[in-house]
Amino acid sequence: VAAIADMVVRGAPLIGATAACGMLLAVNEDTADQHLRSAANALLAARPTAVNLRWALERMLPALLNVPAAERFDTARRLAQQICDEDVANNSAIGDHGLQILQQMAARFEPDRPLNVLTHCNAGWLATVDWGTALAPIFKAHNAGTAIHVWVDETRPRNQGASLTAWELNAHGVPHTVIADNAGGHLMQHGQVDLCIVGSDRTTRCGDVCNKIGTYLKALAAYDNEVPFYAALPSSTIDWTLCEGVSEIPIEERAAEEVTHITGSDADNRSVRVRVTPQGSPAANPAFDVTPRRFISGIITERGVCAASEAALLALYPEQVEH
Repeated sequence: VAAIADMVVRGAPLIGATAACGMLLAVNEDTADQHLRSAANALLAARPTAVNLRWALERMLPALLNVPAAERFDTARRLAQQICDEDVANNSAIGDHGLQILQQMAARFEPDRPLNVLTHCNAGWLATVDWGTALAPIFKAHNAGTAIHVWVDETRPRNQGASLTAWELNAHGVPHTVIADNAGGHLMQHGQVDLCIVGSDRTTRCGDVCNKIGTYLKALAAYDNEVPFYAALPSSTIDWTLCEGVSEIPIEERAAEEVTHITGSDADNRSVRVRVTPQGSPAANPAFDVTPRRFISGIITERGVCAASEAALLALYPEQVEH
């Protein structure tokens, strides 16, 4: 629970997988029904926005309660492993579908002209079990020899782009440049961004995308400058119970200290935390915002790419149609 709440692990798919493993740990402690229900409730309350958390627990808890106590540990281990394996397969498929988009766009340019992609926050290896969501197409494009360059939003206040996405891209050898959060619109105005790809913490059945705070502003800039804007996400991130994201998705409000203070490395590579605001100045810290579907060019899922609409999502996932 603490690992999720304190963002030792973060990223919607990884939160779901971690919750599944959390239930495995709970079973190892005590197989009683009440203990498992309490563990599930505690995990569910750890972070309110990412729907993958609820999705994983809704798979784990009923399955555990429906088998004898003696079988619960093996059941939990099997299901947790299954959820992790599914995440890897789904993200790899997202990468394959997104790769087609990137290669089609890159084909319009001269071979030595890289495709410039802007991404926000971190939706790579460190946000999933493997591959990532928004970064999976980028990794696969780079592996395929497509010339690509990534603009990496720093993503205040926790700087997940500057610290995590940049690290991942650097480790994979993908050319990239870290930019201040407010630089994206300027780059789009001057033709330096060819498309945007972001992840999602919760997407409604109608196609509204909730993601890290600041995503909405990037979508507005992209829309104004006719830059395609895609969201990449597995089906576990789709909340089929909601439609209007702005009014229906709960937005986590995190501690003010994440805004008033910043952590980095000093000259000796030691982690240091410093205040960046005056003493006595209050701070607000909404962790996510919602991008309405009208600003989204397409949603990249493990089953393919579709428009950001209820009809298009249901066409990909017909099993979700209410009978």
